[in-house]
Amino acid sequence: MRFEYKKHERVQIRIFSLLAALAFKLKEFTYWCKNVNYPKEPCIFALWHAHQCGLYSLEGRSKTNVMISRSKDGEIIARAAEIMGLKTVRGSITRGGASATLELIDRIKNGDNGAITVDGPKGPNRVVKKGIIEIAKLTGVPIVPITWYSPSKGYIKLKTWDEFRFPLFCRKMVMYYGEPIYVSSDADTDEIENKRKLLEDRMKEQYEMVKRDFKKLIKN
Repeated sequence: MRFEYKKHERVQIRIFSLLAALAFKLKEFTYWCKNVNYPKEPCIFALWHAHQCGLYSLEGRSKTNVMISRSKDGEIIARAAEIMGLKTVRGSITRGGASATLELIDRIKNGDNGAITVDGPKGPNRVVKKGIIEIAKLTGVPIVPITWYSPSKGYIKLKTWDEFRFPLFCRKMVMYYGEPIYVSSDADTDEIENKRKLLEDRMKEQYEMVKRDFKKLIKN
């Protein structure tokens, strides 16, 4: 689904989305990302908003659906994502949230993966929101926390709420897939909050582990 924009906005969106896709295509020749513990079954990938560039390193991009906002910036990101082989679902908590969530649920039930930036779209940074827990409850598939990391200093870091990073000169990276978290179909409010906190803690611990064990992970 595309949205209506003025002519100059459509031109800007097309140019910037092509440039973004080209940048990532070129990155395929300048850095290498090792996937560790990639899951064999359908799941919902959970990642921090600042690490969304890591989605381009997923093994199963063609079966992964990413929820992206309906903003103009979101349109640029969505078009670039589709060029790179990801599927997109357009919406966020603030715009089109209900219809986007239902579409994502339907695709997951049909065997695809989902991917959600769990602290987006506006933060607070690294605080998991409960939406992903509720989607896992409704779909019956587990949540898999993912960590995308490189010790390289070759990032472009933006002064945004999430400290967004774009890998410019990172030659070796790791995408680590954590232990799945299951949510029962009859989970009540307390269980949803417990799972939300568990996911948040797991993601923070996993990031520290990948930083600590990076050399070992990249060699194995």
